[in-house]
Amino acid sequence: MSESVIQPRILKEEQEKQLSPYAARSACSLGRQRPEETCTVRTDYERDTGRIIFSMDFRRLRHKTQVFFNPQNDHICTRMEHVIYVNYIANTIGRALNLNADLIQAIALGHDIGHSPFGHNGERTLDRCLKKIAPDMGFQHELHSLRVVDLLSVRPRHSAGLNLTFEVRDGIACHCGESYSETLLVPDRHKKPEDLAASAGRHGFPATLEGCVVRLADKIAYAGRDIEDAARAGIMEYDDLPAAIQSALGRTNGEIINTLVTDIIEHSYGKDAIILSPERGESMEELLRENVDRIYKSDKIRRYEKMVNNVIEGLFDALRLALSDPEKLGASDNRVYRGFRQYIQERAYPEDLPGLQKIVDYIAGMTDSFATKCFEDIYWF
Repeated sequence: MSESVIQPRILKEEQEKQLSPYAARSACSLGRQRPEETCTVRTDYERDTGRIIFSMDFRRLRHKTQVFFNPQNDHICTRMEHVIYVNYIANTIGRALNLNADLIQAIALGHDIGHSPFGHNGERTLDRCLKKIAPDMGFQHELHSLRVVDLLSVRPRHSAGLNLTFEVRDGIACHCGESYSETLLVPDRHKKPEDLAASAGRHGFPATLEGCVVRLADKIAYAGRDIEDAARAGIMEYDDLPAAIQSALGRTNGEIINTLVTDIIEHSYGKDAIILSPERGESMEELLRENVDRIYKSDKIRRYEKMVNNVIEGLFDALRLALSDPEKLGASDNRVYRGFRQYIQERAYPEDLPGLQKIVDYIAGMTDSFATKCFEDIYWF
């Protein structure tokens, strides 16, 4: 093969040597679950980004809820938009700290790839349905995102999953953005691929600084953006925030993002940690808790949650009943059951996999509108 074809990837790996001593380098990756030949043009982290954004699972994020469900309103934030915001914010921080932008992008774009429909309300309902039948099972979108990229995503003429690098898989599984009080994120550099699922389940820190950046950017991305949607829904305005929060962080989404990003860069530069100052960290936590009380616990969201519960529980119960009679499932003309049967066949599940896991996999992959349509196809006459 000619030198001109090989040169682009080699040049990029040489450029990576100029990154911060704390940055991850693709040439030092702990690798993929299944070995592959390297690309002549792209680094491994760049390849991971391509696999994520070209997957059907990523594509469906544009029809999954962030907080508010309104498929007719183009100005309401979707899960896809949230992912793009996280990518932009994390890359702004990462480039200022001279970290690996390719790794940040892959983690950021893939971090919610396994999120359930209907946002966190759907996630909680799915978790509750599982635990009701099997207390030792549960649903966390971080762990399910890992399951999607490892096992469930389908690529033509390839084995199951996307076969991503360890560092990207780790960043996806450990991105948890719901820990409001975090201000100091130190990468767990001793983590090995075999430790990944366990550390993700207990919300352990990522193995790379890049993963830590995405984890904090996840919170920054929705802290102020959710208020914009809440204002459109008539729930709250920025002026409703306590004066202390407005003074410390800002009075618009842009001001809040700028304040937090600048603070992180200032306190993290040249350090093997991602740091938010105690003052700004406390203000962000207060903002997030204000959002919980004023938005996520509002009457409109509570009523929406009842609808979500009904749809998810209805699908879960109907698919569980259908799966208990494989012969009947195989002969059914119902569009939902036919789709579920095809989904199972495409994944070539191991024989000993619990049926409940298959049900969760199918429901979690649905968009909001598809889940609602499936519910109607089963229960409407």
